[in-house]
Amino acid sequence: MSEVLNELGAHIREVCQGVTDMKVEYGELTVFTSPDAIVDVAKFLRDDGQCAFVNIIDVCGVDWPQREKRFDIVYHFLSPTQNLRIRVKLQAAEDEVVPSITPIFPGADWFERETWDLYGVPFSGHPDLRRILTDYGFEGHPLRKDFPTTGFVELRYDSEAKRVIYEPVDLKQEFRSFDFMSPWEGTDYVLPGDEKAN
Repeated sequence: MSEVLNELGAHIREVCQGVTDMKVEYGELTVFTSPDAIVDVAKFLRDDGQCAFVNIIDVCGVDWPQREKRFDIVYHFLSPTQNLRIRVKLQAAEDEVVPSITPIFPGADWFERETWDLYGVPFSGHPDLRRILTDYGFEGHPLRKDFPTTGFVELRYDSEAKRVIYEPVDLKQEFRSFDFMSPWEGTDYVLPGDEKAN
């Protein structure tokens, strides 16, 4: 299988000018490109006879906050005729706009909206780039590594006001550290209340 993937990767790298690198790992072919070439690469993968990656499976993001180009945008495609999958990766800076591939793959619509909503990566040329998983008034992008784990606001139904209200997040309990020991083995320390047993 890796021989087939290496041959296909070599073909893609040779013919498609937007592809900068390729590698085969864990039985999957990954090709690398840049934001300005993603539309051409996606069109090539769909239209080339040896590729025929006509189905889009997913578009997602990965956050690397310590890197200059903070985000990886990862596309997954399927070729039913070749019975193969391919991963396309590109790197984008925090303020960099990535062109949308929805004109080539209309199924990328909601995937790109999800990536925008959760990571804050904008897609130019997208027909309807708005939040899809979070509330319309939500602030921030929750899958970024610097997003606070508790969020900023919470919403709840107030029975006195008879409506949903937004409030700043208030943690009712301090952070606890668990030892994950089996209750059958016992602990190395005395649990509160057990000191009375002796």
